[in-house]
Amino acid sequence: MAAPQPAPVSPPPRRKLPTAAIVGIVVAGCAVAGLAAGALLSGGGGDEKKDTPQNAAVSSEAPGDAPKGDDGGKKEPSADPADPAVAQAKALDALLKDSNNSRDAVIKAVDSTRSCKDLDKSGSDLRDAAKQRDGLVTRLQKTAIDKLPNSAELSAQLTKAWQSSSAADSHYAAWAGEVGGKHGCVKGHARPSGESAAGDRASGDATAAKKAAAELWNPIAKKYGLSQHSWAQL
Repeated sequence: MAAPQPAPVSPPPRRKLPTAAIVGIVVAGCAVAGLAAGALLSGGGGDEKKDTPQNAAVSSEAPGDAPKGDDGGKKEPSADPADPAVAQAKALDALLKDSNNSRDAVIKAVDSTRSCKDLDKSGSDLRDAAKQRDGLVTRLQKTAIDKLPNSAELSAQLTKAWQSSSAADSHYAAWAGEVGGKHGCVKGHARPSGESAAGDRASGDATAAKKAAAELWNPIAKKYGLSQHSWAQL
């Protein structure tokens, strides 16, 4: 006869957690999850803010721009007081401004001579103009311009212009004297003569030289911010 088998032992019944405890555990878990998510979000936002000013600074400067206050080593010649040409250009500018002082008087005197009017005054004005032109040549010879571009050619053309103008004025003054004499005028018009022809030739030479001088001077005047002149103003 077989030995009797022991009766199975039933496991002790499980104790149920109170409802309030379960609710507390769930709430705590949600709180922890919320804090973790907040930390992740706040960390990403901080990096974004940190990058924004840096990116803005980079985009505000174009590639290759020189730093503020840096002129790249470029300097206008007129802004450099050490440039010896500056003083020479200013001195010649002052001389050129005086070169046109007698132009109106000369034009009026020649027109009056052609019309046989005011011959004595016309002759006197023309002789004064010739002296003024000679004075310009003397002043030019005493003015240093060797530091200016094409200085030798500029000096030569100005000298020729003023000497030719002086010669023209002198010839026209002599013509005015001839016109005032016997048979000098015909029906209100001055008779041409050797003096008037010589005056015309010298005047043409002066005009050509003045045009050449103006072409040489005006780039210099522009470079140093000085007065530019047309050939008729010389």
